[in-house]
Amino acid sequence: MSLSYRDATLDDLPAIVAIYNSTVASRQVTADLEPVSVESRVAWFHAHGPHKRPLWVVEDAEQPRRVIAWLSFSDFYGRPAYQRTAEVSIYLDERARGKGLGKQLLAASLTAAPALGIDTVLGFIFGHNEASLRLFRGFGFDTWGSLPRVAVLDGVERDLVILGKRLDAQGAAA
Repeated sequence: MSLSYRDATLDDLPAIVAIYNSTVASRQVTADLEPVSVESRVAWFHAHGPHKRPLWVVEDAEQPRRVIAWLSFSDFYGRPAYQRTAEVSIYLDERARGKGLGKQLLAASLTAAPALGIDTVLGFIFGHNEASLRLFRGFGFDTWGSLPRVAVLDGVERDLVILGKRLDAQGAAA
């Protein structure tokens, strides 16, 4: 299956938030403890744009306009010297998980990164999220940092692992 994605529009925000919120209860993906509102994500949405920090959505091939996944490039640390570094986040609808869509999105993000002025890509992943760690490591991401027990999820302290990959101008490992 060939991946088809597009830049998100504000009309996609409810679906993006619904997918995000579907991960909260698992305590695997996000440090939010309660679902977020669409209104609370409007500023986050506007921090993205197709030419520097895109927010992509994938629609269901059989149900166009039904968003089943999204990927965002986000600023790292918010200082000008880090403008060539971005965090990549991938979220999939429950019915889209385990089908290789995450791999396709991550591959597309690494291909697109150099044209966006990005030469360093980061992933911030909970240490107990084996599936996401496996996904990023499968693309050559290395552990660049580990923050032990920095999150508390339902009374359990969890590690945050920072994975990184340096790219050359063609998107390959440098």
